[in-house]
Amino acid sequence: MLRLSKKADYALMAMKHLALLADGTSSSAREIAEQYDIPVELMAKVLQRLARKGLLVSQQGTRGGYSLARPAAVISVADVIQAVDGPLAVTACSADEVNCDQFSKCNIRDPLWKIKDRIYTALATCSVSEMATDSVPEAVAVPVTRRPLGALPVIAPGPRGA
Repeated sequence: MLRLSKKADYALMAMKHLALLADGTSSSAREIAEQYDIPVELMAKVLQRLARKGLLVSQQGTRGGYSLARPAAVISVADVIQAVDGPLAVTACSADEVNCDQFSKCNIRDPLWKIKDRIYTALATCSVSEMATDSVPEAVAVPVTRRPLGALPVIAPGPRGA
């Protein structure tokens, strides 16, 4: 099943932690790691990667630490996951790489890419601010046509552009 990496989990935890701080306040890797029982070295690496990708600002010194580079409302969950894990992938193949023996005859590649796009859209429409305030909107239910036992599910098409 689809699952976030531990680094992505830790990155989201750190981003939520920083989003809850008062404006202008920063937090060190050690403070965040200790708060959530995460190894300090791993948290430091995750925070450094988020800073390199422009999601965090790092300040050196005794009062230094990490803070959000932009308002939490404009940083999406997709931004955080991609900063840590790279582009979202559901299959081993991608549009740019054709190094699969079944690529030319694959009958599930395009449908799975559409599913990946829907997953990305869901992650991109949820902000760190929504996570921090626990106001993540309920998922939109996808209507599924009833089917006989053993038959494959038929998913009703969504609105145009979905």
